[in-house]
Amino acid sequence: MKINSLLFIMVIFLAACGGNDASSLEELIESGDQAALKAKQSELNSQLSETEKQLKLIDAQLQADSSSRKLPLVSALKIDKQKFEHFIEIQGNVKTDQDVILYPEIQGILKRMKAKMGQYVKSGEVIAIIDDGGIQQQLSQAKAQQKLAKITFERQQRLWDQKIGSEIEFLRAETEYQALKESVAQLEKTLAKARVTAPYSGVIDEVVADEGQLMIPGQTPILRIVNLNQMYIHADVPETYLMNVKPEKKVIVDISVLGKKVETKVKKVGNYINPNNRTFLIEVEVPNKDGEIKPNLTAKLEINDYTNEQAILIPQAIINEDSEGNQYIYKIVDKNGAMTAQKTTIETGLKSEERIEITKGITAGEMLIEEGARTVKDGQVVKIIN
Repeated sequence: MKINSLLFIMVIFLAACGGNDASSLEELIESGDQAALKAKQSELNSQLSETEKQLKLIDAQLQADSSSRKLPLVSALKIDKQKFEHFIEIQGNVKTDQDVILYPEIQGILKRMKAKMGQYVKSGEVIAIIDDGGIQQQLSQAKAQQKLAKITFERQQRLWDQKIGSEIEFLRAETEYQALKESVAQLEKTLAKARVTAPYSGVIDEVVADEGQLMIPGQTPILRIVNLNQMYIHADVPETYLMNVKPEKKVIVDISVLGKKVETKVKKVGNYINPNNRTFLIEVEVPNKDGEIKPNLTAKLEINDYTNEQAILIPQAIINEDSEGNQYIYKIVDKNGAMTAQKTTIETGLKSEERIEITKGITAGEMLIEEGARTVKDGQVVKIIN
């Protein structure tokens, strides 16, 4: 029975191998030749053993391919040194020192308004004329009296030099001349105030007074003049940045209402800490060639408080944190030809947008796992897809 079962298996094996071999085996069995059958049995066992070896090799290769296909897929990030600039954000207000409302210095009727709203005027240009109330006539009379007094004084001086006449007459003539001279200068100064001039070059932003209106010194506004070329921003900076915010530091001014960004510098840094909010004042220049920036606009200042020319930066998203609060990343290292994830503890510095500075744990030239960093384990072999 055992021989029949063995013969049946052999028949199936030979049938799988080919029809001719099966026919030959049937003939051999029918012949009943024991020696031939044993020789055939030995041959088939040898073939079966060889087949099993080949099947094991195929199975091992298939398993290796299957394991390779199951490796975690990751992308690699090569580390290079690069420039890193950190900025703090502060709110500020646009200002200008050349934004004033002019008031009359003498009382009188506004005879003529020479400036119009939106008009550009130069420094010293006459923009309004006020009736002088007879000061011009007083000046003419004073000048005539001064002329006469000068002649009298010079004559008395010549006589006095020749020891002729009294000293009192000479001193009286000198005093009268000097008094009239000062009176003329004062009247000229007062008369000049009747002609209102631009204190600096700028644009007439608003005309307040009307011709024929009574002007009262220090009370009746005439017009507003603004110079938009010399703009600056005042901002309060928290005292914690006192050592990092210095004159000449880079500043990016963002005026959102205009959709405008301007790069400039810190011009002045205050020395006084406001006890109410623990801040100090800074002044930032604002270029305004096109005149779009106006006084009292709100601006966001991005002030450069830290720069590292040789920084190591990585995306913040690839950093993990363990239960003890330690931060770590995964490096890619070559272990016997296999790309392996290596857990590495790091120390971080300042961050900007999505990047963060690494101060310890990573050196230039190393490879880090970027995509897939949260799915791998320490010591795990990975497959790089980029």
